[in-house]
Amino acid sequence: MAGSTPLKAKDRFKRISDAHLRRAVEDWYSQLSNEQIASDHTLKAYSKDLLEFLKFLSVHIGESPKTKNLADLKPGDFRAWLAHRSYSGMARSSTRRALSTVRVFFRFLDDEGIAHNPSIGSIRSPRQRKSIPKALAISEMKELLESAGKDESSGKEKWVLSRDVAVLTLLYGAGLRISEALNLNRGDFSVKDFSKNSDLIIHGKGGKQRLVPLLPVVVEKITDYLDSCPHVLLFDDPLFIGVRGGRLNSRAIQSRMELLRKKLGLKKEATPHALRHSFATHLLGAGGDLRVIQELLGHESLSTTQNYTDVDIEGLLDVYERAHPRSKSINK
Repeated sequence: MAGSTPLKAKDRFKRISDAHLRRAVEDWYSQLSNEQIASDHTLKAYSKDLLEFLKFLSVHIGESPKTKNLADLKPGDFRAWLAHRSYSGMARSSTRRALSTVRVFFRFLDDEGIAHNPSIGSIRSPRQRKSIPKALAISEMKELLESAGKDESSGKEKWVLSRDVAVLTLLYGAGLRISEALNLNRGDFSVKDFSKNSDLIIHGKGGKQRLVPLLPVVVEKITDYLDSCPHVLLFDDPLFIGVRGGRLNSRAIQSRMELLRKKLGLKKEATPHALRHSFATHLLGAGGDLRVIQELLGHESLSTTQNYTDVDIEGLLDVYERAHPRSKSINK
């Protein structure tokens, strides 16, 4: 319950030397705890964030802050606080929350007629760092797919190994999400001549469909699996099945990747989803058009696909560091 927390918080608020500001902070806190029924965790975080902000101000302006000081703060003062948090090693997520706390407090001051400061409205939250997709090297992908069909030590039947090779080849060769691959039915795959490229209709996120071309090697691996499968698969049956005949669970492929990752000494990011990232990264590295890659992946926004340009640049920089005659790593 939130009832016991306010007393502890008010004890902390005693550090605020200006009586007028201390009363404002206590009233703001009471509003959060009573009227908005905030959780204990939220109340504790909000009070901590605000006290740290006021502590920074005391150093920044050279005196204990008063309500008048808060009203006089300029955008540069707020940015100095954000910079201080960054230099102190605060996580961006923590700073975004702290800025949200300060905004809520200043809104309270404005609503109550205590202090008005429009500058806080011009301050943007720190951007979340983009999660750059992890891709395997082309040589790693080749070794992975070759090993998947030769790993007799796993104790799996030959047709199961063939199935795993087909799934992994499809993920990498067509850039599919694992859910998209495992949701395919037998009737979705109908190829008479796998010496030519074929197309596959994929049902992606939000029920959106896209047409994905299948390379001959992908068709060949799926056909090999179907020829070795002991179960008769009808039109509406799953394309990829488990040993008991039901639709293959993603966990089976994830476990397979874990075994291969350990066997080949691959990085921990080598997951089934990394094969989709590798598909996009390798296409881009070979000169593929970003718009085409967007369509193949089924990304709604081009900005999502553009993350792969960061991966490709990282790869180029790595090659530069290792191969350029003026590279520091070479001249050490």
